[in-house]
Amino acid sequence: MTETVISVSNLVKSYSDLNAVDDISFSINKGEVFSLLGPNGAGKTTTVEILEGVRNRTSGDVRVLEQDPERSKSLIYKLGILPQDFSFIYNSTPKEALNFYKGTLRASTDLDEILAIVDLSDKASTPFQKMSGGQKQKLGLALSMVNDPEILFLDEPTSGLDPRARRNIWNVIKTLKAKGKSILLTTHYLEEAELLADRVAIMNRGKIIDSGTPMEIVERHHEDDNLIIRGDGEVSALLTTGGYKFEREGAYIKVNLKSIKDATQIINYLYERKAKFEDFTLKRESLEDVFVRMVGEIEEDEAE
Repeated sequence: MTETVISVSNLVKSYSDLNAVDDISFSINKGEVFSLLGPNGAGKTTTVEILEGVRNRTSGDVRVLEQDPERSKSLIYKLGILPQDFSFIYNSTPKEALNFYKGTLRASTDLDEILAIVDLSDKASTPFQKMSGGQKQKLGLALSMVNDPEILFLDEPTSGLDPRARRNIWNVIKTLKAKGKSILLTTHYLEEAELLADRVAIMNRGKIIDSGTPMEIVERHHEDDNLIIRGDGEVSALLTTGGYKFEREGAYIKVNLKSIKDATQIINYLYERKAKFEDFTLKRESLEDVFVRMVGEIEEDEAE
C-alpha cells in the first residue's frame, strides 16, 4: 500500500486581499519525486515554505510525515531543505559547513559519503567563494542531506546553472531517489521536471490547474501529433493519393496525425508502394510545449 508522506488539503495563504496560495490540494507518496511547476509568482515557494514550517498558513490542512509543520518542533530533524538562492559563509569550506550542520542537527551521517554522493570530495577544503555555481548548489544539496532526511525540499536547485552543471545536479537527485528519499522539487525548467518527476502539479496565480504524471498532462493537453518524413515529391504525391493531410517544409514533410497509431499505418503505406525516403520521426509535444500554452512563457533564469 502506498504511503503518503505529505498531504495538503484546501491550503490557503492570504496577504490582505491577495491569495498567494488559493485553495490547493495534493499529496506526495514515499519515495517519489513530486514537482511543483509554475511561472514567477505562482505560489510555489510559499507552498514549500508552509510545508517546511517556515511560514504559517491562513487556512487548510497540512500534514508532513503525519505532523503539522506549523506546530511540530521535531519535524525539522526529518527534513532536508535546499532554499532558493542558496548561499553560505564565503570563507567556509564544504567540510566545515557539513560539520557545522552535523553538530547543529545532532546527526551521525558519514560526511565523506555525502561529499562523494554530490561529487565534492576533491573540493572539501575549498572556500565557498572560490567554488563554481554548480559546486555551490552541490554543497547546498549536501547540507540538505546531513541529517539523512526522509523528505527533501529542493527549491529551484538548478536555477542559473549552465547545462552541464544542471545535469550534474540531476544525477544527484536521481541518486537520492534511488536511496528511497521523497523529494519535493520546485522548478521552472520543464525539461527538468519531465526527466526527474514521477508526478507534477502546475500552479498559476496560486491555484493548481492540473496535476498528474508528465505523460498524463501532455496526453490531456497536447495538440495533434505529427509524423516528420524526409522525402521527395514522390512521397508527397503518394500521401496526397492516400488522402493524408501534410505540409512540406523544405526537405521535410509534416503529416498531421489524428491518432499516434496512424504513424505506423502511413509508414507501412509508403513501404508497400516502395516510396523512397531517407528517414522519419514522430513529433509529440513536450511538457514544456503544453505548459507554455496553459500558462505562458517562463524567462530562462526567472525564479519565484
